[in-house]
Amino acid sequence: MLGELLQSAGAVLTQLREASPEAVRDALADPLATAVGIAAELGVDWQGTVDDVVGYTRSRLAGDYAVDEFGFDPEFTERIVLPALRPLARSWFRAEISGVEHLPAEGPALLVANHAGTLPLDGLVLHSVIFDEIGRHPRMLGADLVFATPFSHDFARRIGVTYACPEDALRLLETQNLVTVFPEGFKGLGKPYSERYRLQRFGRGGFVSTAIAARVPIIPVSVVGSEEIYPVLAQAPNAARALGLPYLPITPLFPWLGLLGTVPLPSKWMIRIGEPIATDELDASTADDAMTVFDVTNQVRETIQDTLYAMLAERRSPFF
Repeated sequence: MLGELLQSAGAVLTQLREASPEAVRDALADPLATAVGIAAELGVDWQGTVDDVVGYTRSRLAGDYAVDEFGFDPEFTERIVLPALRPLARSWFRAEISGVEHLPAEGPALLVANHAGTLPLDGLVLHSVIFDEIGRHPRMLGADLVFATPFSHDFARRIGVTYACPEDALRLLETQNLVTVFPEGFKGLGKPYSERYRLQRFGRGGFVSTAIAARVPIIPVSVVGSEEIYPVLAQAPNAARALGLPYLPITPLFPWLGLLGTVPLPSKWMIRIGEPIATDELDASTADDAMTVFDVTNQVRETIQDTLYAMLAERRSPFF
């Protein structure tokens, strides 16, 4: 499958190189149609023609459609976003998931995962793979920067992302949702390649307090493969500050190859769902107890870290 996708990608790149200036201007004039058309060339199984998909996407993003209190649009997610993610998750990254039996078929749970890869593709891949396995949408908690620009804000809300704050997380859990949190935040996402698969601090354990207050299990999720998609060799802190970004990565391909350098490397992904850690045995008042929160946070972090090391020992190569 990866070979077929690489061939399709090569054909698309050839078309782009040979495109006339007029064709390039037309493509830039309608980036949505261009993106949908390229995705179709790469094997995305759209429900309908390219024109149908473009028209539906425009109407859905601009129109007044039924969404929940956080702005989540499950129809748009299932018809447009997940089909676009499947080739990335299943063919490009060849993601394999184990431990699916630990994911609840119904009811709330808090999924806690390691975070890496420069761009938050791990959250999107997790959403795609988990939905295909159990038919449920994991609702991601995102950092403030996700909502800093209009397009990013609108897109994130449409696919079920909301602010990474205890209030929103608690409301999602109380309405029986699966919720995904990445406690490392940008420190995990932008860490250098030399520190790959070494978990950063999990903050102050706010996710543990929320899980205890909601009486829901914490499910550790370990992802191997995401560290290799954009190996960060160095950062440009001055340029990052000027652009208002937490970091600006220098990778083997970016910025040297321009936009081509933003294509993620086709690493092999393994996702392991761990055994749930119960919180309903704890007294609800311990949600505000610093020692209890610290102990459970350490348990979750150590579980994910140990699992990552075990998975790394099992894999033959980052790309096979």
